[in-house]
Amino acid sequence: MAQKVADVMWEMLAKAGVKRCYGIVGDALNPVIDALRRNGKIEFIHVRHEEYGVFAAVADAYLSGNPVVVCGTAGPGVTHLFNGLMDARKEGAAIIAIAGDVETGIMDTAALEELNPYKFFDTACLYVGRVVNPEQVRAVVMSAILTAVVDKGPTVISMPGDIAASNAPGHSSHEITIPAPPVFRPGDADLDKLAEMIEAAGKVALFGGDGCRDARDEVLQLAARLKAPVGYSFRGKQWLEHDNPNAVGMTGLLGYGGAYKAIHDADLVLLLGTDFPFSEFLPGDGVKKVQIDRNPKHIGRRTSIDLALVGDIKTTVSALLAKVSEKTESRFLERHVAETDSFHELLQHYVQKGPGIKPIRPEFLAATLSELASGDAMFFVDTGTACIWAARHMKGGTNRRIFGSFSWASMANAAPNAFGAQLAFPGRQTIALCGDGGFTMLALGDLLTQVQRKTPVVQIILNNESLDFVNIEMQEAGVVPFGVDFKNPNFAKVAEAMGAKGIRIEEPGDVREALSEALAHKGGPVVVDAVVDPYALSLPSHVPFHVAKNFTLSLAKQVWNGEMDSVIKTIERNVRLI
Repeated sequence: MAQKVADVMWEMLAKAGVKRCYGIVGDALNPVIDALRRNGKIEFIHVRHEEYGVFAAVADAYLSGNPVVVCGTAGPGVTHLFNGLMDARKEGAAIIAIAGDVETGIMDTAALEELNPYKFFDTACLYVGRVVNPEQVRAVVMSAILTAVVDKGPTVISMPGDIAASNAPGHSSHEITIPAPPVFRPGDADLDKLAEMIEAAGKVALFGGDGCRDARDEVLQLAARLKAPVGYSFRGKQWLEHDNPNAVGMTGLLGYGGAYKAIHDADLVLLLGTDFPFSEFLPGDGVKKVQIDRNPKHIGRRTSIDLALVGDIKTTVSALLAKVSEKTESRFLERHVAETDSFHELLQHYVQKGPGIKPIRPEFLAATLSELASGDAMFFVDTGTACIWAARHMKGGTNRRIFGSFSWASMANAAPNAFGAQLAFPGRQTIALCGDGGFTMLALGDLLTQVQRKTPVVQIILNNESLDFVNIEMQEAGVVPFGVDFKNPNFAKVAEAMGAKGIRIEEPGDVREALSEALAHKGGPVVVDAVVDPYALSLPSHVPFHVAKNFTLSLAKQVWNGEMDSVIKTIERNVRLI
């Protein structure tokens, strides 16, 4: 039997290292899925919602390092892929989307479920190929694979059903060669300039992001040599914080420790593999700044730069170490490490008092979870206040991972992220810290998928019956919170009705035992419904003046609108913060 075009596509994807395809089958995809069945080397993960499948695939690809496929049928199924593909682009995950397409004979006639893949996917994807002739299959699939793997981002193969079912050309090779990561660093002349700037600077600080993923040892060695404090973005936390005597925390609205002051008090700041988007928290023209990144588009777009260097962090810092001498003055480093230690003491207030405070303080919940979780646990956090508590109270480690929609900031990512990670690393502890809004938006339906597959994913819901981060954002903007409240069910009972294990925590004294029970469960998914304090706040180590002013204005407006009770509760439940 002659190979079909879809057979060739799956053969090439399997040779490229693809092990899983997440999605939902449907008319335009039927020939594609039939070929997947025949192939037998790639597992099909049937999800209830395509967006859930893409978020699962993003974590799968990012953590495993392998390309992962997602699919959706023509029209509506394809559009459900978009948000997750945007997340893949921002987080740097090698995702290849197979998009069902209308038959070639009715293209450009406004047919049912027809859309133009080039226009639709242009913003989200690094490459879009539309196979309208069997002769294209090798070139398009090869382009999609290599772009996704080498450039670390999403690509699309738009596949009409009639082409998928057509006989493939028999004269071309379907072999795939994946190149090893290239050695990529600035030239010696630029490194010499950087070394001169470092030698001339009395106080040097480092600020790193996800680009330090493979360069932890080199960055810490450089920091030790320069007596430099090391701050980091949320994406850089898991690589640069743990077991680092120079760590000074994060800046930004999630910030803690001495990072903000360190990078503002320095003579020279090295921005290493970070595209930190909040310019108001970065130093201005009074501080010299050098930015190093693989992607030249990242350089200089957040703050002015005195020296721009293109290269990966591991190779660049390795070469730099040979050119810089050790600094002896350590007072700058010691001052900001001491400030970080002092801030950590403040962070412990609601952790230590947690067993006696009801409703449950989220700080206490997150810190207890971090303490109880295994040394190789993988944590996934929903966008919102879950990020605050994870940033401040989840402790990393050599084998621990913390992941979320940190650059795209989509809601509802944590549960599908954890599901994808569990499939990539079966049996490893995967924990999703979910907002109640995010869980009901996307995760609830595919809890059935987890039940069906018996995946041991622990989902902890911060149940405060509010879009809590939006509530805080509104107050920071100086407006009265509106449209952020909703009514939740008992999530533990809902989970039990769906076949999962459900645990509800209302009493702070039950937190440790309940979390221990959840983490020990092996027979399938767990949903922990944690009723937390809806008035809990978390202020950063540095609060811009306009934020403080607007927050105060919002409280005043709430009083004027007859919401004095809410204002009093906010103040009394955050006595150490306000």
